[in-house]
Amino acid sequence: MVRIGGLVLNRSVVASIGKTADSAMRAKELGADLLELRIDLLESDPEESLMELKRTDMPVIITNRMREEGGSCTMGEDERIARLISLLPGADAVDIELCAQKRDAVVEKAKSMEKTVIISTHDFQKTPEPDVMEEIIRESFEAGCDIAKLAVMPHSLEDVLRLLRATLQSRKAVCTIAMGEIGKHARVMAPIYGSVMTYGYVGEKTAPGQLRVDELGAILKLLS
Repeated sequence: MVRIGGLVLNRSVVASIGKTADSAMRAKELGADLLELRIDLLESDPEESLMELKRTDMPVIITNRMREEGGSCTMGEDERIARLISLLPGADAVDIELCAQKRDAVVEKAKSMEKTVIISTHDFQKTPEPDVMEEIIRESFEAGCDIAKLAVMPHSLEDVLRLLRATLQSRKAVCTIAMGEIGKHARVMAPIYGSVMTYGYVGEKTAPGQLRVDELGAILKLLS
Protein backbone atom coordinates (compact mmCIF):
# COMPACT_ATOMS: atom_id res chain seq x y z
CA MET A 1 0.00 0.00 0.00
CA VAL A 2 1.45 3.36 -1.04
CA ARG A 3 0.13 6.86 -0.37
CA ILE A 4 0.48 10.31 -1.83
CA GLY A 5 -0.62 12.77 0.82
CA GLY A 6 -3.66 11.24 2.48
CA LEU A 7 -4.65 9.23 -0.60
CA VAL A 8 -4.05 5.48 -0.73
CA LEU A 9 -3.30 4.78 -4.38
CA ASN A 10 -5.57 2.26 -6.06
CA ARG A 11 -6.19 2.69 -9.80
CA SER A 12 -5.95 6.41 -9.07
CA VAL A 13 -6.43 9.00 -11.82
CA VAL A 14 -3.82 11.77 -12.04
CA ALA A 15 -4.66 14.99 -13.86
CA SER A 16 -1.51 16.40 -15.43
CA ILE A 17 -1.53 20.21 -15.24
CA GLY A 18 0.62 22.28 -17.59
CA LYS A 19 0.82 25.89 -18.82
CA THR A 20 -1.55 27.41 -16.24
CA ALA A 21 -2.99 26.12 -12.99
CA ASP A 22 -6.54 27.30 -13.62
CA SER A 23 -7.54 23.82 -14.83
CA ALA A 24 -6.90 22.28 -11.40
CA MET A 25 -10.42 22.86 -10.11
CA ARG A 26 -11.80 21.57 -13.40
CA ALA A 27 -9.76 18.41 -12.87
CA LYS A 28 -11.44 17.93 -9.51
CA GLU A 29 -14.86 18.42 -11.09
CA LEU A 30 -14.01 15.79 -13.70
CA GLY A 31 -13.17 13.27 -10.97
CA ALA A 32 -9.38 13.28 -10.75
CA ASP A 33 -7.92 11.76 -7.58
CA LEU A 34 -4.70 13.79 -7.57
CA LEU A 35 -2.81 16.38 -9.60
CA GLU A 36 0.58 16.54 -11.29
CA LEU A 37 2.14 19.99 -11.71
CA ARG A 38 4.38 20.06 -14.80
CA ILE A 39 6.77 22.84 -13.82
CA ASP A 40 8.53 22.61 -17.19
CA LEU A 41 5.30 23.48 -19.05
CA LEU A 42 4.17 26.37 -16.87
CA GLU A 43 3.61 29.84 -18.25
CA SER A 44 2.87 31.20 -14.77
CA ASP A 45 4.86 31.46 -11.53
CA PRO A 46 5.51 27.93 -10.16
CA GLU A 47 4.94 28.87 -6.51
CA GLU A 48 1.63 30.57 -7.27
CA SER A 49 0.61 27.65 -9.48
CA LEU A 50 1.38 25.16 -6.72
CA MET A 51 -0.69 27.19 -4.27
CA GLU A 52 -3.56 27.17 -6.76
CA LEU A 53 -3.40 23.38 -7.01
CA LYS A 54 -3.31 22.99 -3.23
CA ARG A 55 -6.56 24.97 -2.94
CA THR A 56 -8.33 21.95 -4.45
CA ASP A 57 -7.40 19.90 -1.34
CA MET A 58 -6.10 17.18 -3.66
CA PRO A 59 -2.64 15.60 -3.36
CA VAL A 60 -0.07 17.17 -5.69
CA ILE A 61 2.90 15.61 -7.51
CA ILE A 62 5.55 18.00 -8.82
CA THR A 63 7.96 17.36 -11.67
CA ASN A 64 10.29 19.51 -13.75
CA ARG A 65 10.73 17.20 -16.71
CA MET A 66 14.04 17.24 -18.60
CA ARG A 67 14.05 17.39 -22.39
CA GLU A 68 15.74 14.00 -22.68
CA GLU A 69 12.69 12.44 -21.05
CA GLY A 70 10.08 14.29 -23.07
CA GLY A 71 9.94 17.49 -21.03
CA SER A 72 10.31 21.15 -21.96
CA CYS A 73 12.68 22.37 -19.27
CA THR A 74 15.32 24.71 -20.70
CA MET A 75 17.17 25.29 -17.41
CA GLY A 76 20.62 23.97 -16.67
CA GLU A 77 20.59 20.84 -14.51
CA ASP A 78 21.56 22.62 -11.30
CA GLU A 79 18.80 25.20 -11.75
CA ARG A 80 16.24 22.58 -12.79
CA ILE A 81 16.84 20.52 -9.68
CA ALA A 82 17.03 23.58 -7.42
CA ARG A 83 13.62 24.73 -8.67
CA LEU A 84 12.15 21.28 -8.06
CA ILE A 85 13.55 21.04 -4.53
CA SER A 86 12.41 24.59 -3.69
CA LEU A 87 8.80 23.56 -4.32
CA LEU A 88 8.96 20.34 -2.31
CA PRO A 89 7.55 21.82 0.94
CA GLY A 90 4.23 22.55 -0.76
CA ALA A 91 3.95 19.23 -2.61
CA ASP A 92 2.92 15.73 -1.55
CA ALA A 93 5.15 13.84 -4.00
CA VAL A 94 7.98 14.43 -6.43
CA ASP A 95 8.73 12.75 -9.75
CA ILE A 96 12.43 12.64 -10.69
CA GLU A 97 14.00 10.81 -13.62
CA LEU A 98 16.07 7.68 -13.00
CA CYS A 99 18.76 9.07 -15.32
CA ALA A 100 18.94 12.53 -13.66
CA GLN A 101 22.45 13.44 -12.56
CA LYS A 102 21.23 14.91 -9.28
CA ARG A 103 18.50 12.35 -8.68
CA ASP A 104 19.87 11.26 -5.32
CA ALA A 105 19.78 14.83 -3.99
CA VAL A 106 16.07 15.07 -4.82
CA VAL A 107 15.33 11.67 -3.30
CA GLU A 108 17.23 12.48 -0.11
CA LYS A 109 15.52 15.85 0.33
CA ALA A 110 12.07 14.43 -0.39
CA LYS A 111 12.58 11.58 2.07
CA SER A 112 13.69 14.03 4.77
CA MET A 113 10.37 15.85 4.27
CA GLU A 114 8.40 12.57 4.20
CA LYS A 115 7.25 13.14 0.63
CA THR A 116 6.41 10.26 -1.71
CA VAL A 117 9.12 9.66 -4.31
CA ILE A 118 8.38 8.63 -7.88
CA ILE A 119 11.37 7.69 -10.02
CA SER A 120 10.49 7.67 -13.69
CA THR A 121 11.85 6.42 -16.99
CA HIS A 122 10.44 7.36 -20.40
CA ASP A 123 11.29 5.58 -23.65
CA PHE A 124 9.72 7.45 -26.57
CA GLN A 125 11.26 5.14 -29.17
CA LYS A 126 10.31 1.62 -28.19
CA THR A 127 9.14 -0.88 -25.60
CA PRO A 128 12.23 -2.47 -23.99
CA GLU A 129 12.58 -6.23 -23.67
CA PRO A 130 11.07 -7.76 -20.50
CA ASP A 131 14.41 -8.17 -18.72
CA VAL A 132 15.29 -4.53 -19.42
CA MET A 133 11.96 -3.30 -18.03
CA GLU A 134 12.47 -5.47 -14.97
CA GLU A 135 15.95 -3.99 -14.51
CA ILE A 136 14.64 -0.42 -14.82
CA ILE A 137 12.05 -1.07 -12.14
CA ARG A 138 14.63 -2.74 -9.89
CA GLU A 139 17.08 0.15 -10.27
CA SER A 140 14.33 2.65 -9.47
CA PHE A 141 13.60 0.99 -6.15
CA GLU A 142 17.27 0.64 -5.35
CA ALA A 143 17.54 4.40 -5.90
CA GLY A 144 14.96 4.95 -3.17
CA CYS A 145 11.61 5.39 -4.86
CA ASP A 146 8.21 4.56 -3.42
CA ILE A 147 6.77 4.21 -6.94
CA ALA A 148 8.65 3.18 -10.08
CA LYS A 149 7.15 4.85 -13.15
CA LEU A 150 7.86 3.40 -16.58
CA ALA A 151 6.46 4.89 -19.79
CA VAL A 152 7.22 3.22 -23.12
CA MET A 153 6.29 3.55 -26.79
CA PRO A 154 4.69 0.38 -28.18
CA HIS A 155 4.78 -0.45 -31.88
CA SER A 156 2.47 -3.44 -31.62
CA LEU A 157 -0.10 -4.97 -29.32
CA GLU A 158 2.57 -7.49 -28.33
CA ASP A 159 4.60 -4.59 -26.96
CA VAL A 160 1.61 -3.51 -24.87
CA LEU A 161 1.21 -7.06 -23.58
CA ARG A 162 4.87 -7.12 -22.49
CA LEU A 163 4.35 -3.94 -20.48
CA LEU A 164 1.16 -5.27 -18.88
CA ARG A 165 2.98 -8.49 -18.00
CA ALA A 166 5.78 -6.50 -16.33
CA THR A 167 3.13 -4.57 -14.41
CA LEU A 168 1.37 -7.72 -13.24
CA GLN A 169 4.62 -9.36 -12.15
CA SER A 170 5.89 -6.45 -10.09
CA ARG A 171 5.71 -7.04 -6.35
CA LYS A 172 6.16 -3.34 -5.59
CA ALA A 173 4.25 -0.19 -6.48
CA VAL A 174 4.61 0.70 -10.16
CA CYS A 175 3.01 3.12 -12.55
CA THR A 176 3.22 1.88 -16.13
CA ILE A 177 2.20 3.71 -19.28
CA ALA A 178 2.04 2.69 -22.93
CA MET A 179 2.18 5.92 -24.95
CA GLY A 180 0.77 6.73 -28.37
CA GLU A 181 -2.33 5.47 -30.14
CA ILE A 182 -1.37 1.78 -30.02
CA GLY A 183 -1.00 1.97 -26.24
CA LYS A 184 -4.03 4.18 -25.63
CA HIS A 185 -6.17 1.38 -24.19
CA ALA A 186 -3.40 0.53 -21.72
CA ARG A 187 -4.07 3.85 -19.98
CA VAL A 188 -7.11 2.02 -18.63
CA MET A 189 -5.84 -1.56 -18.66
CA ALA A 190 -2.55 -0.96 -16.80
CA PRO A 191 -4.38 -0.10 -13.54
CA ILE A 192 -6.31 -3.36 -13.86
CA TYR A 193 -2.95 -5.18 -14.02
CA GLY A 194 -1.56 -3.38 -10.99
CA SER A 195 -0.42 0.11 -12.01
CA VAL A 196 -1.22 2.26 -8.98
CA MET A 197 -1.91 5.36 -11.10
CA THR A 198 -2.86 6.43 -14.59
CA TYR A 199 -2.46 9.90 -16.10
CA GLY A 200 -5.09 11.92 -17.96
CA TYR A 201 -5.50 15.45 -19.25
CA VAL A 202 -7.94 18.26 -18.55
CA GLY A 203 -7.39 21.01 -21.11
CA GLU A 204 -4.55 19.89 -23.36
CA LYS A 205 -2.72 16.57 -23.53
CA THR A 206 0.70 16.54 -21.87
CA ALA A 207 1.74 13.17 -23.33
CA PRO A 208 0.86 11.15 -26.47
CA GLY A 209 -2.18 8.90 -26.18
CA GLN A 210 -3.64 10.43 -23.04
CA LEU A 211 -7.37 10.19 -22.34
CA ARG A 212 -9.31 12.91 -20.56
CA VAL A 213 -9.61 12.50 -16.81
CA ASP A 214 -13.37 11.88 -16.79
CA GLU A 215 -13.06 9.30 -19.59
CA LEU A 216 -10.46 7.38 -17.60
CA GLY A 217 -12.57 7.49 -14.46
CA ALA A 218 -15.74 6.35 -16.20
CA ILE A 219 -14.07 3.37 -17.91
CA LEU A 220 -12.25 2.30 -14.74
CA LYS A 221 -15.53 2.45 -12.83
CA LEU A 222 -17.15 0.16 -15.42
CA LEU A 223 -14.30 -2.32 -15.10
CA SER A 224 -14.19 -2.31 -11.28
